[in-house]
Amino acid sequence: MSNNTVNQTKVITGVNTRWSYANIWEAKSINGGTPKFSVSLIIPKSDTKTIAKVQAAIKVAYEEGQSKLKGNGKSVPALKTLKTPLRDGDIERPDDEAYQEAYFINANSSTQPGVVDASLNEIITRSEIYSGVYGRASINFYAFNSNGNKGIACGLNNLQKIKDGEPLGGKANAETDFASDDDNDFLA
Repeated sequence: MSNNTVNQTKVITGVNTRWSYANIWEAKSINGGTPKFSVSLIIPKSDTKTIAKVQAAIKVAYEEGQSKLKGNGKSVPALKTLKTPLRDGDIERPDDEAYQEAYFINANSSTQPGVVDASLNEIITRSEIYSGVYGRASINFYAFNSNGNKGIACGLNNLQKIKDGEPLGGKANAETDFASDDDNDFLA
């Protein structure tokens, strides 16, 4: 008997997924919680293939997590009433240009994700990864029921950088800052 079961809650995002808030080198605590590695994945609405895979994985996580979601209650809440990780950037981040015409998912993990380049070589240079990079992400979805909050969450597995992008957050890089020598009175 073959053991080729496919994990239907796991998704590999498309190559046009952009990374924001990429905390992948050191785990960070948010609001005093357990430190975690995390990234916000910005998925263009035009990437219908990735969006469909994410929506299907969320439904499977919901089905597989029904006993957890029910908890001590009499019934399982409807999926549409639960918090899910796929969010609309046009609605939730209307003032952030990077999130326009896109969905986003905040993925995290207590273990550090593996990070490779387009040729599958491990990336160890921290400056290679920044908010604004484009790449694929291996993520998985699961049900949670904790402290009265119920829903579907997204776990971060691994990341593959595909290409550089314009850095997000408004910070210029050193090359841009010093590209011209307009400051004629430098030594004056």
